Amino acid sequence: MFDKAIPCVVELFGHQRIAGNVSSETVGGASFVRVDVPTVEGSPAFTKLYGDKAIYAITPVDEATMLLAVRAFQAVPIERYRLEIPVRATLPAGYGDDDIADDDEF
Repeated sequence: MFDKAIPCVVELFGHQRIAGNVSSETVGGASFVRVDVPTVEGSPAFTKLYGDKAIYAITPVDEATMLLAVRAFQAVPIERYRLEIPVRATLPAGYGDDDIADDDEF
């Protein structure tokens, strides 16, 4: 993709946008677009990897424009509401905390 990470605005399918320094990365033999979102106004830096089919457009921009976009988009590393599913609700009935072993299959 790019020889080095460059500041970009990335448009994703589903009307989502993210901005950061874009490069490519190979994981498990598959190629991904890597977006390194910098720390801005107290929001921590994070990295996201996207498959090529998730991307609608990539627009290279200057550093200042990328930082403005990071502030405007307020992207987060992971959606908190997706993490708040009670663990107990996903376990089979009858399992207690002491009954679960690392090798148990659900």
